[in-house]
Amino acid sequence: MSINAKPFIEIRRELHKIPEPGFAEFKTQRFLLDYLATLPQERIEIKTWRTGILVKIKGSNPSKCLGYRADMDGLPISEETSYEFRSTHPGFMHACGHDMHMSIGLGVLTHFVHNQVKDDLVFIFQPAEEGPGGAQPMLASEEFHEWRPDAIFALHIAPEYPVGTVALKPGILFANTSELFIDLTGKGGHAAFPHTANDMVIAAAHLATQLQSIVSRNIDPLDSAVITIGKIEGGTKQNIIAEKARLEGTIRTLSMESMQKIKSRIEALVRGTEAGFECSAAIDYGSNYCQVYNNEDLTREFMDWVQKNDNATLIECKTAMTGEDFGYFLAEIPGFLFWLGVNTPYGLHHAKIEPNEEAIEVAIRVLTRYLTWKSS
Repeated sequence: MSINAKPFIEIRRELHKIPEPGFAEFKTQRFLLDYLATLPQERIEIKTWRTGILVKIKGSNPSKCLGYRADMDGLPISEETSYEFRSTHPGFMHACGHDMHMSIGLGVLTHFVHNQVKDDLVFIFQPAEEGPGGAQPMLASEEFHEWRPDAIFALHIAPEYPVGTVALKPGILFANTSELFIDLTGKGGHAAFPHTANDMVIAAAHLATQLQSIVSRNIDPLDSAVITIGKIEGGTKQNIIAEKARLEGTIRTLSMESMQKIKSRIEALVRGTEAGFECSAAIDYGSNYCQVYNNEDLTREFMDWVQKNDNATLIECKTAMTGEDFGYFLAEIPGFLFWLGVNTPYGLHHAKIEPNEEAIEVAIRVLTRYLTWKSS
């Protein structure tokens, strides 16, 4: 099967220029709708949901519906790439590959508009994957319910793998994740009179250190979990004792039991901080994503198919502590997510990430051939 990926590389570059935050992907949605309007309309139907889009391609004699999901939103990162097509939205960047995910989705969709298969296909362009989380509410929507697929698939770019690589495994692929925000409020004062104040910089420092004891001392060492505090804010000036401090972080676990245990311990340590530093505290867990669990049978079937029918390099990879709200789809609909090698030295969410665009052709080829076979 010959794939001309050049139009979709250009589409990826145009999408790269307009990264937008979750549920504010207005330009992105308009761009996708404008492209869809250029396709023959005889076999396609289009629905919008908030800033997302669902596209159904009618099969010739459908007995099932197969779905592909592409996420749409960008990240609040100031771009530092060498691209000529850098982000035109200051402070935002497609640093997680969603521009590639969408262009691949359009490439596969375009192929099937012109090459009808037996079963119905639905392409889901989902907003807000990076936050606050678009999968769960989209899954519950009337629009999705009407075209709910019987099986669903997705991919995610992987900087560490060479172009031409497809990597996945049956079972748990990505972790359960939760954001973590802790606000501490005490009593500010003059640096020369510390006994008259309650210093929230000190309280935050003690708490950050205590939080690191949870995984090492409260989680089964045969399980896996991570607590990262990525940001601490506190104080206004070097000679003012801070009245407020804020810790921001993330929790990642391979089991829901460990997630619940970690949150319980966080709450206990925060109560201890309140008592020990005579302050008040508030915890916000922000967005929570369930694990990405690849259906055993469909994943093995796909892996066997790749080995026998495509020249992509197949790797059975390890579980990663990455978070992805595609897990909500997989919790209700059988399917899988796979890594797509893009061979770049900079990792996901890095301001300098430049995925190799040759991977777009690889993904379109693999997905169109697999879905054609799956629908035969």
